[in-house]
Amino acid sequence: MRVSKEQAAKNREHILETASRLLRERGIAGVGVDALAEAAGMTHGSLYSQFGSKERLVEEAVAHAIKAKGQELPEAFALEDYVSQYLSPGHRDDAAAGCPFAALACEVSRQGSGLRTRFTAGVRGTIALLSSRMASTLKPRQREDKALAAAASMVGALVLARAVDDPKLSDDILRATRNSLAG
Repeated sequence: MRVSKEQAAKNREHILETASRLLRERGIAGVGVDALAEAAGMTHGSLYSQFGSKERLVEEAVAHAIKAKGQELPEAFALEDYVSQYLSPGHRDDAAAGCPFAALACEVSRQGSGLRTRFTAGVRGTIALLSSRMASTLKPRQREDKALAAAASMVGALVLARAVDDPKLSDDILRATRNSLAG
């Protein structure tokens, strides 16, 4: 039975949404094609007909997650509000809907060039976005350096806060990093 182009596009979007959540929740190594197909309610064949390989699906799902997170931001936002939300217990506790950088950065360095290229483009876009919210009294290079440091601090803090098994330490990591970035 042939699927219409419209239905194929809907299926593709559903697969990308599902895969991007599952990858952020379980990691790239923790998700096989079986789990991806089951979570999306699709067959292996439909996944492979859409993407050709798990590697290609992962590339597109990660790019989808990065783009979707960027679209969640309002047109105008205060950097302090962004940092506060990013370094919140709610964000820490919901990896599946959270930042793809914090969820996947440790694995991306071991992946193919296609995924690393898309991930790098996402990081560059985030740096540019954060830089655009820095004080206009700073020179462009200063804004970029502060944005790089802020992104690295936020992602690193979220990774550590998720990794430790001490709830107080986890909260302290988030709080201390928020305070450091506010000052």
